[in-house]
Amino acid sequence: MMDRSYHRDGAALGNRFDYVIAGGGSAGCVAAARLSENPAIRVLLVEAGVDTVPGQEPPEIRSPAPTVIFHGTRYMWPDLRVIPFKERPGSRFYEQARVLGGGSSINAQVGNRGIPDDYDEWERLGAAGWGWPDVLPFFRKLEHDLDYAGNAEMHGADGPIPLYRVPRAEWPEFSLRLAAAAEKAGLRDIGDQNGIFSDGYFAPAYTNENQERVSAAMAYLTPAVRARANLTIVTDSLVTRIDFAGQRAIGVEVETGGRIVHVPAGEVILALGALQTPAMLMRAGIGPAAVLARHGITPRAVREGVGKNLRDHPGTHLCALVKPQARMPKRLKKSGHVALRFTSSNAASLPSDLYMHSGLSSGWHGVGRRVAYFYVWLNKSRSTGEVVLKDTDPHSMPLVHMNLLGVDGDAERLADGFRFIAGLLCGADMAPVIGHPFAVRFSPFIRMMSQVRRSNRLIMGLLGRLLDGPAWLRRFLVSNVLSNAPSVDALLRDPARLKRYLKRYAMSVSHVTCTCRMGRADDPMAVVDAEGRVYGVENLRVIDASVMPSLPRANTNLATMMIAEKMSDAILRGRTVRRAG
Repeated sequence: MMDRSYHRDGAALGNRFDYVIAGGGSAGCVAAARLSENPAIRVLLVEAGVDTVPGQEPPEIRSPAPTVIFHGTRYMWPDLRVIPFKERPGSRFYEQARVLGGGSSINAQVGNRGIPDDYDEWERLGAAGWGWPDVLPFFRKLEHDLDYAGNAEMHGADGPIPLYRVPRAEWPEFSLRLAAAAEKAGLRDIGDQNGIFSDGYFAPAYTNENQERVSAAMAYLTPAVRARANLTIVTDSLVTRIDFAGQRAIGVEVETGGRIVHVPAGEVILALGALQTPAMLMRAGIGPAAVLARHGITPRAVREGVGKNLRDHPGTHLCALVKPQARMPKRLKKSGHVALRFTSSNAASLPSDLYMHSGLSSGWHGVGRRVAYFYVWLNKSRSTGEVVLKDTDPHSMPLVHMNLLGVDGDAERLADGFRFIAGLLCGADMAPVIGHPFAVRFSPFIRMMSQVRRSNRLIMGLLGRLLDGPAWLRRFLVSNVLSNAPSVDALLRDPARLKRYLKRYAMSVSHVTCTCRMGRADDPMAVVDAEGRVYGVENLRVIDASVMPSLPRANTNLATMMIAEKMSDAILRGRTVRRAG
């Protein structure tokens, strides 16, 4: 196997490859591994970020806690910002991965499929062959479920991605009491969120094994896979454009080691994610006519849907102080033991349109160990945003208008979720383990204080010790230091104020999707067909989260890997058919 310096300088990029995959995130890792299973197929995987060498992954990536976001922008695109709200023009930093493994290397590691209707909806929207019966085999293929593998109809037993849940027998009192509160509120323990699709509470599934993260890079790009003579992995390298001959993609331009290399390819596969993939297409002349004209780009294929239909889950945080006797036990490495899937009581509700993920510890420092979090989000948002080009420079980040809670009914449904969770926190079941519930928004200040630094360790350690002081001091610190939002009581008393608060301070759950959606050829807003092939050009395919026609009621990482599994399978079957013909 070539060493990492080889991958960085791209010494073999002058060769021709059958498939060049732009983007080494969750989808790109899956496709690189699956396509290179055929030794006759030459595959190149290009990733802009650093490698995660097997067995040498940094501890913050290996950690079963989502600690990578506390290490600045080392593994993220440092200049990527988004405008969350249509009515408020301010922008915020967006946590998009720039590392081999992509989102699976920096995310919260939740392995959530969603519900069957999410995929049946894809088929209703024109993605033929993407209904629940069609995608289930590929969910099974990618996983080895450590708890439910015996249910072979629903789960895989030997796929690359492990799914693990903290067993109820190991739950601390905090989690048992939260479950009891959920039951009193009408939710039952459904156990397997990926096999039972009613509302309820459950131990969330994580892509963990042996109490460590397992990213797509770790699972799919193993030492044995990397040793394949027909697979080349190039990291610290940026795909800057797609090369064309007329309407046919013939390769890519790669910036690597201070030089520009043109890499010929039989087919180009984009796996850059729902923000970068549409930008790449637009720079190549594939996109909305007005956008191309604005930037002086010669149209290659006018596809009005490129960059449109951006979807995400908008969410909000509630927190509470954890009483000393109920804090995170040292025997546990995962702080999240209970999640809820439930339906709003709003007139605009959709089934299972709300989700809550809880954690007994909210951070690595002295304050985080004393504060539990309850993150509730709108699991089925109707609002859509847009990705547009800032300019034609491949180093520029696109302009991202998320339009969170922009459609009537979305803010009301999220407010319903806020009230439901606040009711659990303020109830008798939780009183022995938590106190002082408060709302919080993830501000730049909180982000700064969450970074792993010696100064933050000292400051937050001191503040944490003060939180163990007298009740009057705890109340003061919660109201004046920890919470940067109106009090929970004030928000619950005034529905209009709660709605305004959410429409101003809700945040993305980092599940951006749907900007190059699959659909029928006669659908002017569809960008790719059911096998990811871009309409209007040849030998160009998209296989990442941008092809989703709608947002599933789930964290999106498993669905993204499922898409890459299914489309890789289609590519291989297509080659077999062509060669047989």
